[in-house]
Amino acid sequence: MSTNVKAFGTEAADADLQPMNIDRRDVTPQDVEIEILYCGVCHSDLHTARNDWGGSKYPSVPGHEIVGRVTKVGSEVTKFKAGDLAAVGCMVDSCKTCDNCKQDLEQFCLNGFTGTYNGKDKHSGGHTFGGYSEKIVVDQHFVLRVPENLDLAAVAPILCAGITTWSP
Repeated sequence: MSTNVKAFGTEAADADLQPMNIDRRDVTPQDVEIEILYCGVCHSDLHTARNDWGGSKYPSVPGHEIVGRVTKVGSEVTKFKAGDLAAVGCMVDSCKTCDNCKQDLEQFCLNGFTGTYNGKDKHSGGHTFGGYSEKIVVDQHFVLRVPENLDLAAVAPILCAGITTWSP
């Protein structure tokens, strides 16, 4: 099953970003559902929307600097509960079984990680949609805890600019 949510994206490389509706999957046992409160705007979002690098899938809903509040968790989730502040960066899944994934190096997944947007969604069979939307559903392994005392609007850009310098 899925839930229809409001989003902001584009139907084609030469079309403006505009309001649209997308489907978000229901939580699986390992998933966290997050109500998106802030999402940074990264230049790679624009490159994907405009298909500057080729391979963009449409409709495209960019956004990989996501901060929000957990609204629902799957039955096997141990790291989060409803009400927690959480964040999602540029990845939402990987094989979790290759040597790199087992070493927490999912960005080097030998079978290919799943990007927050424009990636292959192994649950829906379609492609992933990013954070320019009301909510997102992500495997708990790719969700970060955000302390309550931080400025959430300032946290969002750290999920790209900050992490870029961590493992270039």
